[in-house]
Amino acid sequence: MAFTGVRVVAKDLSLKGEHGPVYSSVSLTAGPGGLTAVAGAAGSGRTSLLLTLAGRMRPTSGTLVVGGQSGIRRVQRATALGLTSGVNELDGALSVRDHLHERLGPWGLPWRRRYARTAGAALARAGLDVTGLPEGERTLARRLTRDQAVRLGIALALLDRPGLLLVDDVDLGLPEARGHELWRTLRDLSDDGLTVVASCTGPALAGRYADAVTELP
Repeated sequence: MAFTGVRVVAKDLSLKGEHGPVYSSVSLTAGPGGLTAVAGAAGSGRTSLLLTLAGRMRPTSGTLVVGGQSGIRRVQRATALGLTSGVNELDGALSVRDHLHERLGPWGLPWRRRYARTAGAALARAGLDVTGLPEGERTLARRLTRDQAVRLGIALALLDRPGLLLVDDVDLGLPEARGHELWRTLRDLSDDGLTVVASCTGPALAGRYADAVTELP
């Protein structure tokens, strides 16, 4: 699975909600194939910032250019979201295979070929070995561990062949060793050309893998 990353330039992005600022004056630049971390505590606006970078949320002020495009629809076409709470959560009653099926389209022989060629590659690049799951591809999403769910979200996003992948809450609920493994996967994706922006609560671990860390107050 080949990647063509895009350049991301955000300048002085701010978002105000009904109860005040969500995030303020955030600037970051990510080159094609770069891995950028956004670190901040709960309530710092890191998820909203990622949604803004994905073209899913309009900032109150500031500018955003993704792959040379600033129009929100074109930004959306260049980006894909990994698992994001409240936005694209997995359906616990559906299996891994079901989630892939929904993303790939109708059943039948063409789907089987697409699965073997495309979905299988996406799962491998996301680091999710379905043979190690309790029921393989038929394992329900609610039986996945946190890191397995995040990896499935990454695989589903990769099926969109984005230039920019956004992954939220990388370190949420993970022991340090699993956190290292997940950051390593994101680093490998970026080293192969995909632009990746990932959010986390602490900058220390992220700083070992990311090219740059943007800290939100």
